[in-house]
Amino acid sequence: MASENTAMLTVRGLNAFYGKSHILQGVDLSISEGEIVSLLGRNGVGRSTTCKAIMGLVAPHGEVIFKGRAMVGLRPDQIAHAGIGYVPEDRQVFPSLSVRQNLELGLKRANTFGRWTLEDVYRLFPNLGERRDNAAGVLSGGEQQMLAMCRTLMGDPDLIIIDEPTEGLAPKLVEQVGELLDEIARRGVAILLVEQKLTIALKISKRLYVMGHGHIVFEGDPASLAADETIRKEWLEV
Repeated sequence: MASENTAMLTVRGLNAFYGKSHILQGVDLSISEGEIVSLLGRNGVGRSTTCKAIMGLVAPHGEVIFKGRAMVGLRPDQIAHAGIGYVPEDRQVFPSLSVRQNLELGLKRANTFGRWTLEDVYRLFPNLGERRDNAAGVLSGGEQQMLAMCRTLMGDPDLIIIDEPTEGLAPKLVEQVGELLDEIARRGVAILLVEQKLTIALKISKRLYVMGHGHIVFEGDPASLAADETIRKEWLEV
């Protein structure tokens, strides 16, 4: 685990429930500034719930400390304003608004840009630039995923949580997502990446966590996970 003195985000003993179902059972993790950390595991083990609990979208029980400040008890919008961006699995673009309008909605203050500008987005994803005046609803699923990620970046977060960004994407778009994640990290933004594709996670992550049944069953670097056949077979391989 990253040293708690250097961690930007520290999660300790995180529990969460859906009704009477105890989904998260004491999750511990940390992320340092500019670090890419992947959260791996099979469907249904609690990865998305971990993201939602950090963001306050599911009631968290435990500690979530971001840049020295307790997040538990804050509203999702307050957590976002503190500097945590979130890209949910279901994308949630505004279909009737243009690509440019969707991006501008991500700004914390109108016409106030931080590390990311509209030109950055259009350079990274020429498809979005070409369609900047088109309604977001006519974009392909992959393009909507790019738009959702870039809209979150317009809010200039210090940490971005991205849930399953490559799900259902064509190989070329998967490659573009990987390039965007590298660019995000180069600009000093930390990433918590929930990902199914082990090859992507091993390639871009500095550290990885593996979840099983609501708690962390492995934490280490890509080389350690690649060498640990037991963990991969028990908790990751279908």
